[in-house]
Amino acid sequence: MLKSEINFTIDLDQSRIPEKIFWDATENPNEGINETKAIFISIWDHYHKGLLGINLWTKDMPVDEMGHFAVDIVGNLSQMLKDSTQDPKMISILEDACKQMTNHLKEQEKQDQGKN
Repeated sequence: MLKSEINFTIDLDQSRIPEKIFWDATENPNEGINETKAIFISIWDHYHKGLLGINLWTKDMPVDEMGHFAVDIVGNLSQMLKDSTQDPKMISILEDACKQMTNHLKEQEKQDQGKN
């Protein structure tokens, strides 16, 4: 049987707030440990029929990048549903949410540019 591993290492400060997040995987195309600013891990607990999740971000994760990260998560969720359920209603809801979130981020960027 083939196996694949994904590993995370989190450097914490004295208050247990993430300062650095590293990940590595046996099938990592980037070869070697990679640093990231945020992770979003969701696991389906089929026994309890619920979500187990880990959401972490570092102290220096920029707010605008967190917004883009959230848009990408919603887009990825939409694609997962396309691939697994083909449920047009749920896909449409997520795609609409993604568009609204993207428009909101664009408006925020314009406002921020006007301040500079």
